[in-house]
Amino acid sequence: MRWGIAGYGWVARDYMAPAIAAAGGTVAAVCDPSREARALAEERGAQGFARLEDMLDGCALDALYVATPNHLHAGTIETAAAAGLPILCEKPLAEDIAGVERIAAVADSGSTAIATAFDQRHHPAHEAVRQRIRAGDLGTVTAIRIVYCCWVDPEWSRGTGENWRAQPRCAGGGAVLDLAPHGLDLAEYLLGEPVGDLSVTLQRRIHDYPVEDGGMVIGRTASHVLFSSHVSYNWPEELPRRRLEIAGTGGLIVATDTMGQDAGGHVSLIDAAGGGRQVIAFDSATTPFVRQALAFAHWCERPSGTFSIARDIAAARRFFAAYRKAQPCP
Repeated sequence: MRWGIAGYGWVARDYMAPAIAAAGGTVAAVCDPSREARALAEERGAQGFARLEDMLDGCALDALYVATPNHLHAGTIETAAAAGLPILCEKPLAEDIAGVERIAAVADSGSTAIATAFDQRHHPAHEAVRQRIRAGDLGTVTAIRIVYCCWVDPEWSRGTGENWRAQPRCAGGGAVLDLAPHGLDLAEYLLGEPVGDLSVTLQRRIHDYPVEDGGMVIGRTASHVLFSSHVSYNWPEELPRRRLEIAGTGGLIVATDTMGQDAGGHVSLIDAAGGGRQVIAFDSATTPFVRQALAFAHWCERPSGTFSIARDIAAARRFFAAYRKAQPCP
């Protein structure tokens, strides 16, 4: 599969592009306004373009990965859909609900296949956790708790220029908008039902920028499984900062360092009867991005399985309804 990439920032550069190659695909073209980003892509064998239209006209592609700043997602999808190109778009789908509705209109038109890059549902550890839940190892699941934190200060960029994630016009929000959708989607993947009744609390505690640097999201599913997620940009990365817990009447699954872009981590099951701890084995060598690239390539040939833009749009609508109520951030 010949991929185009719109937006060659650190996620595309360091994770998705290598994952495409590892999955047997080719990054044939990259579109980015940065001359440095295009030069790096060209060094790695891709054609570089400053304009999306030129890339779509000048390069035969089978799929497009969208990793631009959030406020450019909707327009990029509209342009690529007009060319009939299957699209894998980074989360969040857009910077606000208006952008989500623009993408929903494209999806409803049926002009092309669209999917969201929720890479956490592709992590091998989370697949193993889901299998244990479905096998009944936790009994009746009662709660999911997530800590997903990192350090993003005003100067943070990972070699890609300015920190657009801290700019309201580009990002639409801060840590909660960026990180919380991962946890909400992962919970739906693990449980087989969406998290509703959402409530969001925002925090501006450490960093001097106009978006939140932390927050909490709570909710529950229709079957009354409780959900809580603490996300932040103000958590020193030397501290433990990535933890997933799924509690049930029969036990507790604890996953550490599985949420994120990298392979590996650790998962264990604590038995409620005697407190015994069992390590849950999984493929610790494959990144969620590699599995995501493989899954999307298969989905383009046969649209079934883990991708659903209708599901993701419904989730985005629920999220933005709660996120708007939490604004403005104090």
